[in-house]
Amino acid sequence: MYAQNSELGNARLVFEKSSMRDAVSFTALITGYASRGFLDKARELFDEIPIRDVVSWNAMIAGYAQSGRSEEALAFFQEMLRTNVTPNMSTMISVLSACAQSGSLEVGNLVRCWVEEHGLESNLRLVNALVDMYAKCGDLEKASNLFESIQDKNVVSWNVMIGGYTHMSFYKEALGLFRRMLKSHVEPNDVTLLSILPACANLGALGLGKWIHAYIDKKRETLANGALWTSLIDMYAKCGNIEAAKQIFDDMNPRNLASWNAMISGLAMHGRADMALNLFSRMTNEGFIPDEITFVGVLSACNHAGLLDLGRQYFSSMTQDYKVSPKLQHYGCMINLLVRAGLFEEAETLMKSMEMNPDGAIWGSLLGACKVHGRVELAEFVARHLSELEPENPGPYVLLSNIYAGVGRWEDVAKIRTKINDKGMKKVPGCTSIEVDNIVHEFVVGDKVHPQSREIYKMLDEVDILLKKAGFVPDTSEVLYDMDEEWKEGALSHHSEKLAIAFGLISTKPRTTIRIIKNLRVCGNCHSATKLISKIFNREIIARDRNRFHHFKDGSCSCKDYW
Repeated sequence: MYAQNSELGNARLVFEKSSMRDAVSFTALITGYASRGFLDKARELFDEIPIRDVVSWNAMIAGYAQSGRSEEALAFFQEMLRTNVTPNMSTMISVLSACAQSGSLEVGNLVRCWVEEHGLESNLRLVNALVDMYAKCGDLEKASNLFESIQDKNVVSWNVMIGGYTHMSFYKEALGLFRRMLKSHVEPNDVTLLSILPACANLGALGLGKWIHAYIDKKRETLANGALWTSLIDMYAKCGNIEAAKQIFDDMNPRNLASWNAMISGLAMHGRADMALNLFSRMTNEGFIPDEITFVGVLSACNHAGLLDLGRQYFSSMTQDYKVSPKLQHYGCMINLLVRAGLFEEAETLMKSMEMNPDGAIWGSLLGACKVHGRVELAEFVARHLSELEPENPGPYVLLSNIYAGVGRWEDVAKIRTKINDKGMKKVPGCTSIEVDNIVHEFVVGDKVHPQSREIYKMLDEVDILLKKAGFVPDTSEVLYDMDEEWKEGALSHHSEKLAIAFGLISTKPRTTIRIIKNLRVCGNCHSATKLISKIFNREIIARDRNRFHHFKDGSCSCKDYW
């Protein structure tokens, strides 16, 4: 009784005074310790048990699994099998949870065989745990097949499959399954919504995100989970509606560190550096102690606005005042700030001071800065490093090819393209999505498969005519092929973001805000064109690229052409 009510001190006192210590009393106290994360104390008691039954082993395995110590949970399970203790259903559910955390498909498959041998394929708890394990281990096909085999799916069944899709970044499938769940009249709970909101955020599915917000508002009493409001802040920020994110943040009471972090990161992503840094000051004044996630947001704000001196100050304060050890993301922000300002030597010094090796993102920012500053020789050196670090990634070659094209070294461009082809590499195609009437539409460069393709290209022609009249001259240096200027202009006008904007113009009412999401960094040419389009059509266009948000309005962009 004491252990189950978290009165572990009193539970221990009764245990110590008792002369009748058997497996049951030992296990009761072990379960109390293990379920609250005191695993070392639980282990000490476990080692003292005169006779260990399956319940004792289960308490330890569950404790390790619930505390995220999955490797120890699986090691304990193996030890249990070696001592010839027969596992039961509770054992297997904890083991499957540990497999899901550690990605251990091999043990997970053994558990599935055990389930089949014992004729427990219709046991919903076990099958749900198996679906969760397969999904989190990356085998979505097996997870989906098992999920579809369940006759009477409960909310947990839907949650583990939706969560699996989100975990593996299959966001469209997660949204599709969520819609199926609603049609099946299964009511989503907080776990469902915490799984689906990141999918909305990544796809820019603002319409569905708003519906979920309204649903949470309606069910406030049953959905009293503070994490939902933080997740809503993140969703609105990533879907381009930073004002709605701020409204939720302002209405939150009480706020926790996660909500401050989400809001600071959201403002940083939208280029609102002053607001992000002011919010950081408010947060510390209110007694919150920033963590490493807070400083990723703060340094990102400095990075997106090019605030070099402030970035140096916050980086120094992070380590000296708050004793937060810099991680790769913090170094990445600082190095990007330095190289964008042309301070390559200072960036090199910082890289040498790092306790870990720079990752692909850091080398990539160096390569990008080489393009901005025309450092061709350094770009060649950096590209070699990047290709050794990520041999299957065509990105370094493409960017180096871009740099060569910028200085007219077409023979070198051709050599790189040959190398890419010889290695069988595929460049990640630019893809832009736009949500209209709660449906997400995706476009790739030169896309002709959309049902309204004819109308889209007609609008695109109109856009190009109006751009020319407004004096827009395409920057054909952005095109990496040695071709005639006229052909280059055509290649630029069919970029995926231009197609998505054209679709937005024909599919929404005048003056409606157009929101688009691109998987790559927006190119300079499309950036310049979109600024003018926002003025010509009197539309605000909010674009999220791989790095940040751009708010185009009245012919200018919130990034002030620094991105």
